[in-house]
Amino acid sequence: MTTPEHAMAADDLQHAVRLALTALRGASAGTTAADWQRPAGTLTWSCWETAEHLADDLFAYAAQIGLETPPPDREVPFLWERRREGGPANVTYADPAGGVTGLLQVVESCGAMLTALVRTAPADRRSYHCFGISDAVGFAAMGIVEVLVHTHDIARGLGVPWNPPAGPCDRVLVRLFPDAPTDTERWPTLLWATGRGELPGRERLTSWRWYAEVPGA
Repeated sequence: MTTPEHAMAADDLQHAVRLALTALRGASAGTTAADWQRPAGTLTWSCWETAEHLADDLFAYAAQIGLETPPPDREVPFLWERRREGGPANVTYADPAGGVTGLLQVVESCGAMLTALVRTAPADRRSYHCFGISDAVGFAAMGIVEVLVHTHDIARGLGVPWNPPAGPCDRVLVRLFPDAPTDTERWPTLLWATGRGELPGRERLTSWRWYAEVPGA
């Protein structure tokens, strides 16, 4: 059976995806295809590649919790491929013929897959992630982080604002980043925890990770 925590996590994920799509669809109205080939923030990937990577993360997390008996020591063995040297290794790619509209539909579809599985996966299901064996709520939190920070990367590349609400940021910080400060603004703290920003009195992170394990497990 699922729990109220599953429902909240799924709601947070769905809300994050919707906010990101609203921001990126708004940005796309004033951009060209060439603009989406700009670097996404400080990444070496383009804005287009980063959106594909985001969709692929959401798909991959759904795949991990979609099995009735997930493998405890590896990811589901899809074929991961890079389209260019240094680009993201994905299972899923958007057809360039669909343009930015199609690209964002791919993000939306993959987000819906993960949201649905978070709502329905049994509470005791555990699946592999390289940062720790996790449950559906943990995979939702990982998906939210991917959505929030990669939308930040793309928004920086396109030169548009992006400032997500504090609530989901706080919940993923509590779940995945136990060493993050708790007395600072939530969105800047999530950017700091993922190596994308600075906090007063703290060094900027040059490497980072989250902790996917189920609390108390």
